[in-house]
Amino acid sequence: MSAREIIDGVRSGALGYEDALDALTGAPAAETDAALSAALSGEFERLFGNGWQPAELHRAVARRGNPIQGRLVADAARDYLRGRDPVDERWRDQADALRTPEGRKPDRIAVLDASLDLLAELRRMPRIEILIPPPGTPLTTVPHHGDQRILDRVRALLAKAESTEFPAEAETYSAKAQELITRYRIEEVTVAAVDVVPFARRIGVDHPYESEKAGLLDAVARANTCRTVWSQDLGFSTVFGFDTDIDAVELLYTSLLVQANRAMVRDEKNVRKARLKAFRRSFLVSYGIRIGERMRQTVERELTGHDDLLPVLRNREVKVHEAMDRAFPRTVRVRGSRVDSLEGWESGRAAADEAELR
Repeated sequence: MSAREIIDGVRSGALGYEDALDALTGAPAAETDAALSAALSGEFERLFGNGWQPAELHRAVARRGNPIQGRLVADAARDYLRGRDPVDERWRDQADALRTPEGRKPDRIAVLDASLDLLAELRRMPRIEILIPPPGTPLTTVPHHGDQRILDRVRALLAKAESTEFPAEAETYSAKAQELITRYRIEEVTVAAVDVVPFARRIGVDHPYESEKAGLLDAVARANTCRTVWSQDLGFSTVFGFDTDIDAVELLYTSLLVQANRAMVRDEKNVRKARLKAFRRSFLVSYGIRIGERMRQTVERELTGHDDLLPVLRNREVKVHEAMDRAFPRTVRVRGSRVDSLEGWESGRAAADEAELR
């Protein structure tokens, strides 16, 4: 059996991974490398053409823990750009950002093992919604109505919240960030253009405790008139909303996760090792719920006196729901995480109060 036939057997599922690896190890190196490279290129072309962005695919592969596979994705993204025009700058920027430092060249058998395993993994990955046109396809002009100065101010406030050792200061900076976001949304709605439409963006949800982190992202999204759909197997949530709202959600979620991790490490010092996982899970569940409550209070307070804008805001929510339903006509509600640690629950709630957004 030739190397190409062996690899085709892996791609079709007719040949097991271990048997294929044994067969390829004894096959001529040049033939094996050429056949494996062609097979991987075919899978990368399929995925990049079917909605996967470089950063998303790299993240989905790299979270499996094999740096060789992450490097293969980075190389494939740059190869995919060659000879393709036009190219969306967002796609190009992601590919360029994946450049990996040169290190010791891995053993050929290790590369063969990683490549064959990656090939089996890639063939199982599905088509996803195209949010950025892949290279070689017509570009879509996506108007962005956000004010970069506002986003820069929000980033600065959240950076201060992340860096301070004092909970009261973190609370103040995070609160001001949410207030600034809500006030800007009020201004934006007041002068909204007719062509402003909801969009979608995929945000990575890293392990461990993906379910709890996805819950925190959803809480932040709902407070900012967005909705999320969590794709557990693929390691990301798709956030639907208006562009400036999604910007705010991504910034807030990233910062609050940093603050949550710092508080969790601080509070778990006296937790028994056998109870550590339950503590962390319960901490993050409680933290997400409490953050959602606090952010909604902040939004409601800022909207006081703006009753004339409520119909407009409600219409925006309807449009967001419609966009989500078009992309995901069938969704399933997942069961919430169990809370097995009262200490973790109370600690998470207290940490969310420290990061209070009011």
